[in-house]
Amino acid sequence: MRDVLTTPMFAPAASVLLNHAAAIKETDMVHITGPASLEGVLAIGQIEAACLDVGVKYRRRFFTPRHHLPRDAPAAWSIESTGLTVVVDVEEATWEIEDLPSNEHIHLVPLQTSVELGSKNRRFGGALDAVVQAGAIAAMLAPNGRRVRKLRPYISLGLWLRAALDTNMDPIHSMVVNHLGEEGTLRLVPLPEVPQPAADMIPGLSERQLARLRKVWPTMDVDQRSMALSELLLPCLTMDELSTPRLEELAWHRMLVGDGEVDLASQVHVLRNVWPEDQSEGRLFASSLLDRWLSTGQLSNTD
Repeated sequence: MRDVLTTPMFAPAASVLLNHAAAIKETDMVHITGPASLEGVLAIGQIEAACLDVGVKYRRRFFTPRHHLPRDAPAAWSIESTGLTVVVDVEEATWEIEDLPSNEHIHLVPLQTSVELGSKNRRFGGALDAVVQAGAIAAMLAPNGRRVRKLRPYISLGLWLRAALDTNMDPIHSMVVNHLGEEGTLRLVPLPEVPQPAADMIPGLSERQLARLRKVWPTMDVDQRSMALSELLLPCLTMDELSTPRLEELAWHRMLVGDGEVDLASQVHVLRNVWPEDQSEGRLFASSLLDRWLSTGQLSNTD
């Protein structure tokens, strides 16, 4: 694995996350808590994987997601009186680094950052969400850990699930995905090269035409592929459900792990669709999902 913490997008948060990793190493018990949601599972799982790999004792607790609480309700998480509490607050608004309070516990919230892109080095803003921060901490704790390596491909999915891609290109998501691709953790492929994408992810997409395109895809050159895929997706541009940036990601940058047949965006799409609405059932579902993910390294049963 290449150290994601040394990339420009992590520059504002690097020292904070290094301190978090050191605190986890030094404590005798880590209490990891997060919402019983898909994003919560993705963040908690990274920290748990590292604790298991390095032998740090920990306990897990899911709290009630905010969409199940009244608008003016206080936060559902609490700080344990012993050990070190790690709160992965994936639902919190984005903070500026300098506004973070000094706490005896670790509170992972989305953090504002920016990067320079393009030949003119234009600066673009974005956020480091709690999932990618948890992944960075896990890599510091157990850079060669078996479980950390298995869960590494999923550190970008918190950014994928955020609303940023529903309006504009998210430069932080793009940089994290490219980083994972360059280090060999992921394969980035266009839609026709995904053996089993989720069927209902792209409104307006003709599954029959996609199947036809998949058959002739190997015989096409780069220009032919670009034209054919653009034509396939043309009807989808008139649909309101997907933004153009998200549609482009689903068309050209599907994330596959090894020889897996289901891309990561499809996996989280399926999980969101089957996630129980009932609060108690959702908590049990989250716990079972996380246990399976840590055990197998597979987020969904369809990998």
